[in-house]
Amino acid sequence: MICVALGRTRHRMMIAAHKALAEVGVGLVELRVDWLSRNPDLSRVIKERPTPIVVTCRRPQDGGRWRGPEEDRIMLLRQAIASGVDYVDLETDIADKIPRFGKTKRIVSYHNFQETPDNLEDVHEKLSKQNADIVKIVTMANSPADNVKLLKLIPDAKVPTIAFCMGDFGIPSRILCGKYGSPFTYATFSKERLLAPGQLSFEDMRDIYHFDELNRETKVFGVIGDPIAHSWSPLIHNAALKKAGVNAVYLPFRIPADDLKPALRAFEWLDVQGYSVTIPHKESIAGMVSHVDANVTDSGAANTLYKNSQDKWCAVNTDYEAALTVIREKVAETGGGTLEGKRVMLLGAGGVAKAIGLALTRAGAAITVTNRSKDRGKALAETLNCQFLGWENRGTPFVDILVNCTPIGMWPDTESTPFNQNWFRDGMIVFDTIYNPETTLLLKEAKAHFCHTISGLEMFVRQAAEQFECFTGGAAPVDVMRATLRKAISPVRIKVEKPPESKAPSEDGD
Repeated sequence: MICVALGRTRHRMMIAAHKALAEVGVGLVELRVDWLSRNPDLSRVIKERPTPIVVTCRRPQDGGRWRGPEEDRIMLLRQAIASGVDYVDLETDIADKIPRFGKTKRIVSYHNFQETPDNLEDVHEKLSKQNADIVKIVTMANSPADNVKLLKLIPDAKVPTIAFCMGDFGIPSRILCGKYGSPFTYATFSKERLLAPGQLSFEDMRDIYHFDELNRETKVFGVIGDPIAHSWSPLIHNAALKKAGVNAVYLPFRIPADDLKPALRAFEWLDVQGYSVTIPHKESIAGMVSHVDANVTDSGAANTLYKNSQDKWCAVNTDYEAALTVIREKVAETGGGTLEGKRVMLLGAGGVAKAIGLALTRAGAAITVTNRSKDRGKALAETLNCQFLGWENRGTPFVDILVNCTPIGMWPDTESTPFNQNWFRDGMIVFDTIYNPETTLLLKEAKAHFCHTISGLEMFVRQAAEQFECFTGGAAPVDVMRATLRKAISPVRIKVEKPPESKAPSEDGD
């Protein structure tokens, strides 16, 4: 179950927001009464509650806003229990001071906003002995491996246990705790009201990660990179898994460059079956796996890591084939025959440029590389055995195909372009590997000059579809992946409306 934390400063706003949450399908709400600006009138906010509730009153040292006397806080929690609320959250240092009464279940909790300590088993044992119906342990993740430390507490716990990490590193544990048996996890309602790092919205938990459907048999896939929060891969892969009826979840794993090996070792406990790989790990991954395809060997970069039927890790580069396919299709569509002898200019010299350049070189195209960093551009040109051109001269050559592999023009910098419009030639093919927005300024200006254009969305979807097939062994629902991504990045996409201000919930803590 997904528990949505609700904190409002006025009683009437808390009541209205609670009703709004129930209307959109929230099944459990945490009432953060420490957020109320006046002395909480508990009977008022719980009288006609539309969902089961957890009553919580946090002090500042526990991530809350309670400023009153401690004896008043304890009295408030006792009142909640006497009133028969569904759950009450008691920090470990006060749990022994508040006796069990009636049907209210006790969540005995521990929070650490600085780190994930090494003595978690001792902490868990202590909380379990405090007459707990549910043990809750939430810590700050300072490394990817901290996720695993928390999740290991859940499966064999004698007392039902909620355990996950806060922070960007901790996002996977907020989702995977459901796989291992956590009674529930916590979420926010609105992405615009995040009050703790790493929180996910109720909508994302329900509609992207399908939290309530996770179980011990759920397979795990994900994308690794740093940064990773911007990635659309979890959205389209989870949509594809759902459509294909695969019991699996696809997660964002933030892993810094110097933490790759220890993170992957730690994730062995999670039994991850496959990873999409993005910056800055594409070249590192290529050197860590013995089973690699020819594209990875030649380019030195991989964007996919998966386990084969022999349970061996394999590395492939799906950017290669995806880019080659969409360019070939456009050349054929425009009556240009094959890629043999076509003059191509690559803007950029990163991992995508390397994969695309290699594919086009093998197809017989004549490549010119240009890049803002001269040294890196020359290095790629040497690798591809092709011509290098200074960035300042990129508008001078006569080319048939222009491929942008730079981030120039990507959201939110949508008013930038890597190629001046007066450099376009009617009839040339312009391919922008950026997919957000789908139609970049580069492509808009290219169309205005009667160029044939290719959006990065198509390449992104096709490389993701090939990854899906590596992960699952089944055909990818490409149309679903394409439609899901297009809807997500559309400037006029339909969103679930949040309640009006008087009803909008505000989240806190965990």
